Parts: sequence; structure tokens; C-alpha cells
Amino acid sequence: MDKYRIDSHKLIYHVDRVNSWLKGENIYPIYIEISASGACNHRCVYCALDFMEYKPRLLDSFMLKKRLKEMARLGVKSVMFAGEGEPLMHKNIAEIINHAKKWGIDVALTTNGVLLTPRVIDKTLANITWIKVSINAATQETYSKIHRTSRADFDKVIANMSYAARLRKKNGYSCTLGMQLVLLPENCHEAASLAKIAKDIGMDYLVIKPYSQHPSSKTTRYKDIKYSKYLTLAKKLQGFNDKKFNVIFRINTMKKWDQAKRDYRCCGALPFWAYIDAGANVWGCSAYLGDKRFLYGNINKEPFKAIWEGGDRKASLELAASRLDVKKCRVNCRMDEVNRYLWELKNPPAHVNFI
Repeated sequence: MDKYRIDSHKLIYHVDRVNSWLKGENIYPIYIEISASGACNHRCVYCALDFMEYKPRLLDSFMLKKRLKEMARLGVKSVMFAGEGEPLMHKNIAEIINHAKKWGIDVALTTNGVLLTPRVIDKTLANITWIKVSINAATQETYSKIHRTSRADFDKVIANMSYAARLRKKNGYSCTLGMQLVLLPENCHEAASLAKIAKDIGMDYLVIKPYSQHPSSKTTRYKDIKYSKYLTLAKKLQGFNDKKFNVIFRINTMKKWDQAKRDYRCCGALPFWAYIDAGANVWGCSAYLGDKRFLYGNINKEPFKAIWEGGDRKASLELAASRLDVKKCRVNCRMDEVNRYLWELKNPPAHVNFI
């Protein structure tokens, strides 16, 4: 039922870019995650990027729009506004979203949804490919404890997403609307209730995903969590699925978390994506934010083309290909499935011609 391939990957749809990579050619990223704001209005108990310290820094709107235009020309196909802070805390985020779409870049938004007000929705919904709201509970009480915010925020999120669903239907927009729950001991009993809420207000899906320990996170309270005892939830939640709504229970990712096993021996995914933090720094991997070995440059100081073809990035790619111990990388990193796919392409098993 995972028609969006959230529990898998979509690199199989970019054969031309993969072929160029296999030939050793320089390729530009398909996808870039952008942190428009370092500040956040919540302090979620599981926050992977708490070590970034929620600094109140914002990307410069003029420079970001200039670089987005350049990125589109270079072949970047999509950007997701998310990152170490809440992207909607950037006062010009609506303008930035619309600018990216104007130049042909698909736009996604991952947010806690509190600031996704009708005003913002009215301005941007036509130009966003998908919105995913991290909500993590089905009641005010549990929500406030996990997000460490007021109970009233829960109702704001539900109201905002309900409005988005109604506006989409009214205007015939194509934006996919979803919610997400990071499965924790504190909220596992509310997964079904949240699925009902999401379905009732017009969402397209609810993702149930496992926690993933970031190597640099200050919080470690969930580092030993095991998901084997939660897998029976998958069958229970299937009852909510129909032609318009799916619960995407990331069982494959949960099993990988429990096993913590990698079949590939190097990271080949870095050329296909990038991460831009709220300080305008371009990183090769969000699991190594702060590690200068993965710092490519800064979009306030250089064009994206110069950064992508620069010496720092080349050195980082060499490190990832030959000396990086992927066993120490973040379990279930965003590029894990991509890396499994790329490793198989370069290291095929026997008898591949017997299709």
C-alpha cells in the first residue's frame, strides 16, 4: 500500500542520472533538503538534530532564491523544506516555495504544522507536491508531552490540515497531504486513533516510522528501543486502508533498526542529494552535520555550481567511497535504501541474466 515508496527509494526512476554515475561522471543532485530556519517552536523528545541547538538563524531569502534558480538549471529536481528547525518560522517561506516551483523544482514541506495557517496554505498549496506533518499523537495530552509544547498546538495542527484538505478539494490541487508518527512507547497505543483522525479530515496517508538515533544527538533515551513487539500493529492498521487513504507502516525500516545490518560497504548515495543548513552551508550528509569532512561550501559565498564541482566535495566523495566506515553511520539514514540499490548495481549477484 506504500504507493509513494516511502519505505523504499525512488532512484529507479532516474536511470539517466544513475547511468552517468556508473560511468564516473559528475552528476548534480536530484534532491536537496533545505533548512530555511534553525529555530523551532517545539522541542520534541526524540529530536535527532537537538545538537544543532535550534539557533535562530534564517537563510537569506534573496540569495536562496538566486541559488534555487541556479539549481534548477543544473538539474536539481526537488527540494524539501525541513531541516534542523521548523521551516515555517522563516517569514518568507511562502515566497521561497513559490519561487522554487516557478523555476521547475518540485517542492515538499515537512513541518510540525502549527504555523501552517490558512494564510500560508492559501499562498502555497497550488505549488507544493506534498506536505507531511509530524504529529506523533492522537490526543492533546500525549502530543504536548512528546512535542513539549502546549496542548492547544494539537488542535491547531488538526485545524490547519483540515483546511488544507478542504482547499485542495475545492480548487482541484494535486498536493498530497500526510501525517507522520514516530513510533515510541509513549504513543504506540494511539496509532489507530491517529489513523482515524487523519482519514476523517482528508489526509492521503499516515506514516508510522521507527525512531533513528543520530550519532550526534544529545538525547539517547530511545537508542535501545526494539520494534519487534510493535510489528503486530501493522495488521491492525491495515483496516484503515482504502482507495483514498493508506497507513504506511514502515515495517522494513523497523526490522532494519532492530537488526542494524548493512549489506553495502561504502556510501555511494552522496552525489544524488545534498543538505543545506540554516547557515547556508552545503553538506553531503545530514548524519555528519558539523563534521567538516562533509562540508562542501556555503551558498552565501559561492554559486552552487562552484560548490558542487569544488575540491572539498571531491575530497568528501573520495572519503565516502574508500575510507568511511558505514557501520558507524546512522541506522536507517535517509539514503540507506538508495545505497543498497547502488551497491547491488556495482556488485551484482550471480546469474543476473536469468531475469
